[in-house]
Amino acid sequence: MQVKDSELVHQFKGESPIRTLRYLLKDQRKNVALAVIFFSIKHSPAWLIPVITANMIDIVVEKKSTVGLTINAAALIFVVAQNFPTNLLYVRFLATAIRETENRLRSALVVRMQQLSIGYYQKTNAGALQTKVVRDVENIEQMLRHLSDGGLAALNGLIGAIVVTSIRVPNFLIFFIVVAPIASLIIIRLRKSLNEYNEDFRSQIEKMSSRVNEMTTLLTVTRAHGLERRAVGRMKDSFATVQEAGLRLDRINGRFNAAAWVTFQMANVLCLILSAYFALNGMFGISAGDVVLLTSNFGMLIGSIILLASLAPAISKGFASITSLGEVLESPDLELNQGKKDVEKVEGVIEFSDVAFTYPTNHKPSLNNITFSAKPGQMIALVGPSGSGKSTLINLVIGFLRPSSGSIRVDGLDYKDLDLRTVRKFLSVVPQESVLFDGTIAENISYGLSDVSESDIRTALRDANALEFVEAFDDGIETIVGERGARLSGGQRQRLAIARALIRNPRILILDEATSALDSESERLIQDALSRLMLNRTTFVVAHRLSTIKEADLILVLDDGAIVQTGTHAQLLQHIGVYKRLYDAQSFIPEE
Repeated sequence: MQVKDSELVHQFKGESPIRTLRYLLKDQRKNVALAVIFFSIKHSPAWLIPVITANMIDIVVEKKSTVGLTINAAALIFVVAQNFPTNLLYVRFLATAIRETENRLRSALVVRMQQLSIGYYQKTNAGALQTKVVRDVENIEQMLRHLSDGGLAALNGLIGAIVVTSIRVPNFLIFFIVVAPIASLIIIRLRKSLNEYNEDFRSQIEKMSSRVNEMTTLLTVTRAHGLERRAVGRMKDSFATVQEAGLRLDRINGRFNAAAWVTFQMANVLCLILSAYFALNGMFGISAGDVVLLTSNFGMLIGSIILLASLAPAISKGFASITSLGEVLESPDLELNQGKKDVEKVEGVIEFSDVAFTYPTNHKPSLNNITFSAKPGQMIALVGPSGSGKSTLINLVIGFLRPSSGSIRVDGLDYKDLDLRTVRKFLSVVPQESVLFDGTIAENISYGLSDVSESDIRTALRDANALEFVEAFDDGIETIVGERGARLSGGQRQRLAIARALIRNPRILILDEATSALDSESERLIQDALSRLMLNRTTFVVAHRLSTIKEADLILVLDDGAIVQTGTHAQLLQHIGVYKRLYDAQSFIPEE
């Protein structure tokens, strides 16, 4: 088990979460061991104070020398005072171990996510992956803290109480062994019943939250149809259900707390009465100080058992999260680039030779017998009805998918022999919905590039017909665009995406229905920008509006995963087929 480039190169598949946890902490064994040692020292007052207190009571009752009292008093002060420095050392070593493991896990997940194939993401919910990086790692971190703080405290208390009692009053251990588990089990059983009511209350809260989200989402529809009273009534019903569940939980809480407290105290009282009776009658050599010692140790013993039982949910959640992370870290669905040839230059010749592709979940090929060649500077348009295979073909060009059969070549080199990450340095994509992050315009355009000057950014914006609207903002290129570019219009976002592509000076360009969702004015500006972007580049265009691809050098018409027609716009209109049918259908739709 080793760490390599921040990645966990460990086979998680089929192993127990406990073994995985040991692996995760392997590099932190020294810090964990020191944390355990210092915790045991700093926690020693829990069982040492009752011993010293018992000694001092015996000295007072038996009127012994003040020297013994002084020694015990000094020991008591030392035992209490040492807690401060040892606690700092415990926290230091524990925090280092946990935070290093937490960071290592998140780094491993991010590295693996960058290696997973695009096919993996097509069948995996993005929210689930975000949960793994944030919540699952947090659950593991919380489990480690519960195991260290609560678990070590319980074990120290348990061991300390038994060891001290066995040394001072060994005959009283039988009482501990019989009564402590019974009292603990009663309290644990009560707590288990309480958890069921907690789950019910949490469920009602989640339903209410869902209703609130539904109400806010449908607010315009509700107001437009005069349904305000109905919406308010639904929410009030939900609030009433939550109130009822909350009141029921509060009542149960009250009963549980009272019952648990009475059980705990009754057990302590029984211990106190029995030990006092033995001391009064001189039985088993129990002194007055031992009465206090035994009562304290008995309470500590019960508390430790209950604390250990209470750790079960956090431990269970942590182990479940370890298993959840293993689903990503052990996934074999990787884009394999290691050891393959780096590409340092791309001219832009793309060749498909009898390419077929079948998704793992399908029996029928999504593409079959695809053969064509694209030369540098050519514009290749892909058209066809929905589901015809256009997006699959584009993903094959990018290298997100690997052909099931056949070959794809760039400048004569087979994709399967190349590190496709280096090929993509010469490729840019302008999607239908441009992807912007919550940063400045300059940061979005130069994303992933170093040493980009402001002049380069402005040139890219000018060529993308975006400089005018950018300069109209008070902060210019330093304007924050908002999450996913929320502060910009669709046309503005798309022009920034074009500027992002321009500044990279790609040799291969992918335009995935880049103007389909825009109004006529925005489309005109973007088409003008695209004409500059496509100049002297091999361009693949997924076309929705066929009027935008009249100048294409080659149009590939796809239907049911096969190329059914090829040619230029003029050539294809001369024959009855899929292309002419699609073009004629759009001719009846007036331009916006």
